[in-house]
Amino acid sequence: MDYVAFLLKSLVKTGSLKVIGPDGAQTTWGDGQGKPVVIRVSEKLSRPGLLLNADLLIGEAFMDGDLEIVEGDVYDLLELAARNLWASGRTPPTELLNQTWRRLIRRAQQFNPVGASRRQVAHHYDLSAALFDNFLDPDRQYSCAYFAKPDDSIELAQAQKKRHLAAKLMLEPGQKVLDIGCGWGGLGLYLARAADVSVSGITLSDEQLLVARERAAGSGLADRVDFRHCDYRNERGRYDRIISVGMFEHVGINHYDAFFRKVRDLLTDDGVAVVHAIGRSDGPGATNAWIQKYIFPGGYSPALSEVLPALERAGLIATDIEILRLHYAETLKAWRERFNANRDAIRALYDEKFCRMWEFYLAGSEVTFRYGGHMVFQIQMAKKVDTVPLTRDYMFEAEQRLPLFPEGIATPQPAPLPPRPAPAIDEPVAPQPAGLASNDDAAPIPQTHPVAVDADPATIPPAASEEAGPATASRPLDRPRELAGQISAAGG
Repeated sequence: MDYVAFLLKSLVKTGSLKVIGPDGAQTTWGDGQGKPVVIRVSEKLSRPGLLLNADLLIGEAFMDGDLEIVEGDVYDLLELAARNLWASGRTPPTELLNQTWRRLIRRAQQFNPVGASRRQVAHHYDLSAALFDNFLDPDRQYSCAYFAKPDDSIELAQAQKKRHLAAKLMLEPGQKVLDIGCGWGGLGLYLARAADVSVSGITLSDEQLLVARERAAGSGLADRVDFRHCDYRNERGRYDRIISVGMFEHVGINHYDAFFRKVRDLLTDDGVAVVHAIGRSDGPGATNAWIQKYIFPGGYSPALSEVLPALERAGLIATDIEILRLHYAETLKAWRERFNANRDAIRALYDEKFCRMWEFYLAGSEVTFRYGGHMVFQIQMAKKVDTVPLTRDYMFEAEQRLPLFPEGIATPQPAPLPPRPAPAIDEPVAPQPAGLASNDDAAPIPQTHPVAVDADPATIPPAASEEAGPATASRPLDRPRELAGQISAAGG
């Protein structure tokens, strides 16, 4: 039985998809409208499991070269599938079975005690800094940007995101701010410089922590910005403001009550907290099987109906909620285009299979935000109903007052790697133990340098480009290769 044909017959009604089978036979699906996509599939893809777990097997087939894009690219293929699956509102019966099963096991998948949380963070965020330098903005903002206009550059949109969040925090000089999931430190450094506050940033990523501390020292802010390795559940003290960006997706639905109770306990009585996270607008669901296995083990993007009850049970009051709809689609588009432009440099760091995996991840994520039910929510919360003003005017006023690009914030300074032959896609790579990187075995981090910039995004140093050479960190070449093996072996 041709399981690929069986799946496509019920799925593809619009567009133009030509499939070249293992024997060279060609079949075209759809109504012929739109950009044509041509793929070649091997016998390995056409198996019974495809009907029950298409999300996982199609992603793996693309990674392994068993699904080859002959015309178009992986985004075109996934967009065609999305327009047929989500835009039409039709869900194949086999996909319904798959979704039901994933919802049944999602609590087990999202059981994230402290030890598991650290391993899961390392799985993704302790990858080589060179990888992220090749597709992120110079500040390494790895979360949804804020596009005031559709044609904003990614540098400008990420700066607008930081200012937008700062405006919601109602910052005053001298306040103490906690940044839960501080990443490479960009937001914390911005808040300290732009609003004259003290920031404590906590993370579970060894690689990000090293870079964040180096940036704080290079920015002359080490006396006001403290970055530490700490799980939010172990944090102590009291803070006037709490911010968390792109971390809540890793908390797990089993731990929402504990998360918001901790926010309540850490917040002063007149304090304000803001949580920025990916969510879903189509109700509770389950994490895509391929994403769960290869990209974000233990991760989940919740519906607001799953988040707000936990916030309320903790005794917190939601004082403002904003939904960012297509902002992440535009962010992912910028990342995807930069990744593709620097693909050769990334392939030299890892291998062809790793590049295919990340191409599938970035393209699939963008499609999900454009056509699926995913969005980003920003929830502002407080302990008292009168903590924030009656209207949102204060946010707009703060955005007019706060600088977009404060001077003197250090950005990681990448160093180019020498060219190196890329391995064959089937080259075996021994996986690392599950513990991944620690402070003991972490490679040297790139040095930082202060960059004085103003409101003109053109003054920001560009991301890696063919002209400038691949943006890569100064670190041994074998570490990215080992981490590639870890990811390729993830989830069994």
